[in-house]
Amino acid sequence: METDTPVERGQLVLATRNVKKRAELRALLQPHGIKVVSLDECPSAPEVVEDGDTFAANAAKKAMEIAQHLGVWTLGEDSGIEVDALGGRPGVYSARYSGAGATDHSNNELLIAELAGMPPERRDARYVCHVAVADPAGLIRLSIEDYCRGRIATEPRGTGGFGYDPYFLIREYHRTFGELGPIVKRQLSHRGRALRRLVPELVRVMAR
Repeated sequence: METDTPVERGQLVLATRNVKKRAELRALLQPHGIKVVSLDECPSAPEVVEDGDTFAANAAKKAMEIAQHLGVWTLGEDSGIEVDALGGRPGVYSARYSGAGATDHSNNELLIAELAGMPPERRDARYVCHVAVADPAGLIRLSIEDYCRGRIATEPRGTGGFGYDPYFLIREYHRTFGELGPIVKRQLSHRGRALRRLVPELVRVMAR
C-alpha cells in the first residue's frame, strides 16, 4: 500500500501534477523559506476535476479537495491565456484548448490558426494566474489573482517556458516568454506577480 511523505509544519503541498508548473512554483516559493511538497510525494491524493468556469473556481477546488484529503496546507493554482480578439478564449480551457489529447503544440497551432490574418494591434492578450491556499481543514484562507499583458506573435520564438510562452510577446522587451530567461520571466510573469503578493500573507497565516 502506498503511503504519503509526511508533511511537516511549515510545509505546503502544491496541488498540481504539471512538472514544469510545479518547478516554477517551487522556485518562486522556496527563496521565502516556504518548503513545498509535490503531489508526486502524496500518492493517495485524489485527481481533482477542473470543471470550474473561472480560474478562481478551479484553483479553490484543487486547494480544498487536496487539503481535505491530506489534512495539510495546500496551494491550488490555475492559469491560462485570454486573447482579446477571441473574447477571452482559451481562458480556463488553455491546457485543453485543442481537445482531447491536447499538447502545447496542438494548442498553439489552433490559437495561431484562429488569429490568422489579424494585425499586431488586434493580437493583444493576457496571461492570468489565480492562486488559492486552503488550510488543513480545507477552508480557503487566501485567494489572489494577477496578470501579465502581452501580444500573440505570429511565429514561435525561443525554446524556454511552456504552454503558449513561445508566442507570448512582452512588447516592452521585444521578446517572448520563450526567449526570456527564467529569472526575468519570474519577475514579469502572471504567476510570479501573484505569488509575490501571496507570499507575505501565506507566511503570516501558516505561522499561526
